[in-house]
Parts: sequence; structure tokens; C-alpha cells
Amino acid sequence: MPAHASASSHLDHERAAAGRDGIGFAIITLSDTRNEATDASGSYLRQAVAESGHQNVLYRIVPDEPATIREVLQAAIADERVAVVVTNGSTGISARDTAHEVLRGLISKQLDGFGELFRMLSYQEIGAAAMLSRAIGGVSGSTILFALPGSTKAVQLGMQKLILPQVAHLVHELSKQSLPEAHPPEDRPA
Repeated sequence: MPAHASASSHLDHERAAAGRDGIGFAIITLSDTRNEATDASGSYLRQAVAESGHQNVLYRIVPDEPATIREVLQAAIADERVAVVVTNGSTGISARDTAHEVLRGLISKQLDGFGELFRMLSYQEIGAAAMLSRAIGGVSGSTILFALPGSTKAVQLGMQKLILPQVAHLVHELSKQSLPEAHPPEDRPA
């Protein structure tokens, strides 16, 4: 198959996954101190989603309380309009930073490469401090979850370099799970 044919096929998958109205995102800021007026990272995320032709289905600012974070994430995962949840904040190592633990408890398939690549790219910008980030990505049911640090630069890096370039492909891959089988079991050749 020519290289351009596979690239075209990948783009077709992305367009099909995104649909006419784009992919539905939930943006959740995890912070004890931010409000809508001071949430620069959440504002950037909503803008990036809209400019990419996707939908902002949900936006919330949630305090760093594990039970509250879990409740809001579970509601977003259950919302059929939401295909992707992006959190920002609470990924560091302080006692109040619990996003990693909460998301890890909800994820059935972890995207190890997301955290690895995020830290690698962060290292190029901020050096060894990148090791303090516990950014994580994964899948819960048919919803993709990403946890980014709270700094606006980190959010921009994660969205522009990792999430937005692959989100349609990720959604497409997950949609295969819900497609009916081509051949019912009794019709399969032996």
C-alpha cells in the first residue's frame, strides 16, 4: 500500500471518529484555589478544544478532594456526549495532589506512553523538574482520560503535542469495541 494511502486512511478514521460536531470533551480543573476568572489552564483547554472543531460538553472546577474528583469523573465518564476527559492540576507530589491515584482507580487500560512522552517533552522545556509530574492517560469504558499538571504551559504542551494530534484516532480505536461483529460466531469459518 502506498504511504499516502495509509495516511489518507488514517485521516478518514479521524474524520469519522470526530463526527460532524467534533469530539465531546469534559474539561475539569482540580484546584482548591482557582475560580473561573483565575483558571487560565481551564480557559486555554476550552479554547483549544473549540478551535480544533470539537465540543466543550462539560467544564468544572473541583477541589482537591479524592471523593469529589472521583464523583465528577464518574459522571463525565457516564455522560454519552463525553468521549474525552482532560483534567488539569493535582498531578504533583504534595499531599493534596490526588489526581493520579483517582484516575488510576478509574482506568481499565493505561496509556503508559502518554505520561512517558509528556515527561520527556517537559524535560526538554524545564529540565529535571519534569520528573515531579505524575501526568497519566488511559481508558475507562469508552472514555479517554488524561490528567495534566495545572500550569498553563504544561497544559499547552500536553494538548498541542500529544492529545489533539491523536484524539480522533484514539476515539476511532475505542469505537471499534462497540461495533457489531462482522460474522456471528455460528457463521465463522472453522
